[in-house]
Amino acid sequence: MSTLITVAYGDGIGPEIMEAVLSILREAEAEISIDIIEIGERVYSKEWSHGISPSGWESIERTKILLKSPTTTPQGKGHKSLNVALRKNLGLYANIRPCISYHPVIENKFDKFDIVVIRENEEDVYTGIEHRLTGDSYQCTKIITRSGSEKICRYAFEYAKKHNRKKVTCLTKDNIMKMTDGTFHAAFDRIAKEYPDIKAEHYIVDIGMARVATEPENFDVIVTENLYGDILSDIVAQTSGSVGLAGSSNIGNEYAMFEAVHGSAPDIAGKNIANPSGLLNAAVHMLIYIGQVGTAKLIYDAWLKTLEDGIHTADLYKEKRSKQKVGTKEFAEAVIDNLGKKPAELIIGSGSDSKINLDSKINLDSKINKVQDNYEQDYKVKKLVGSDITLAWDKSSNVDQIVGLFESSNLQMIAIYSKGLAIWPGNSKPSSDQITCRFIANNEKQAITNSDVNNLLIKLEEHNFDVVRMDKLYLYDGKEGFFV
Repeated sequence: MSTLITVAYGDGIGPEIMEAVLSILREAEAEISIDIIEIGERVYSKEWSHGISPSGWESIERTKILLKSPTTTPQGKGHKSLNVALRKNLGLYANIRPCISYHPVIENKFDKFDIVVIRENEEDVYTGIEHRLTGDSYQCTKIITRSGSEKICRYAFEYAKKHNRKKVTCLTKDNIMKMTDGTFHAAFDRIAKEYPDIKAEHYIVDIGMARVATEPENFDVIVTENLYGDILSDIVAQTSGSVGLAGSSNIGNEYAMFEAVHGSAPDIAGKNIANPSGLLNAAVHMLIYIGQVGTAKLIYDAWLKTLEDGIHTADLYKEKRSKQKVGTKEFAEAVIDNLGKKPAELIIGSGSDSKINLDSKINLDSKINKVQDNYEQDYKVKKLVGSDITLAWDKSSNVDQIVGLFESSNLQMIAIYSKGLAIWPGNSKPSSDQITCRFIANNEKQAITNSDVNNLLIKLEEHNFDVVRMDKLYLYDGKEGFFV
């Protein structure tokens, strides 16, 4: 029975690599039918701010599956990233990027490695929440939830279990971001205890990425937050020989999107030189996801055989190793000619046959719902104890002018920070044109109300202070829900 999928040709090199991939799928007799939608630059120009029209959304809602070429987001015009919009609106919480060494056919500095990067896909700074606070200061809000962290970590361990992987590595920066990254790390540790047969390890992200870049053979499955995962997956893909080889799956409870890792490369668009391999590998992921494993295997073997035969596009071509430099169409034709053939050298994984361990259809519905319900009841007592109020500030002014204004209120100012550095009490000068004043309850036993915080804002306004941000400070069962 044919499976209906939504296909988007995208921008730049997108149309030509999509046509190449679809030609291979047709010749391999993949049991799919396609519904084509327009996305990207031309749709942005029609004033759809996310680069996709209502009819495009309707198609994806109908098919539940999107095979997508790269798109270009116009810069400086208030347009939002289409990829981010798709991931959020479709609930695609897991991004899976397998990165495999194709040594010795594709040159790299290492021999064999086989890494799967599992990246949280909906949270972190990719929520896109940014503000300009003052003339000199901007902020980007990082959102990490306990439920989202636990969901992606559980997905990583379930993936490892399903594919007989031996280790899951977590990367965070919780030595600095103790609450956000600390939450992700804590979720990883909690979930790891449920999988005693899988080794779990954690690295601070900077040394972790350095080790992945220099000793990739020591890693198996890596789970991390959105931004770190985006950076890491490109590093690992490039380490394998070319970022142009990597495909990507974006998986949710109901929808799935498959795409190449690379961008739209408008500088080489229309020249028949782009490598369609990344999108082809994404299509292989898709075929496995919809249950057409045999066809996926047929295409994957033909693709490996083509690489092994030395038939390479310009990005992979090396005079000493390659035999023929070909264009996008010619590469697709070579893969088609190799359908039914198997590689001799590129045996990916163990055994006598090339292995595809890309199946990412893992159902966590019942466990995830239970986790989210638990977190809604995570604490018994939430108590308002203060407020951080950020002011636009003239760096030449003296912070003493604000000290002492609130001695009679239920809240007392205990510190003033500039970019996280305490400048009062003390004699330090602000290092930017904003300062943050921390107010805490005078009496721990006295209840602080929203009115007390509002009175602070009113008093600051009366004295002509420019409030640009306010954050309430809470205790959760007596534990501080704030830092700095």
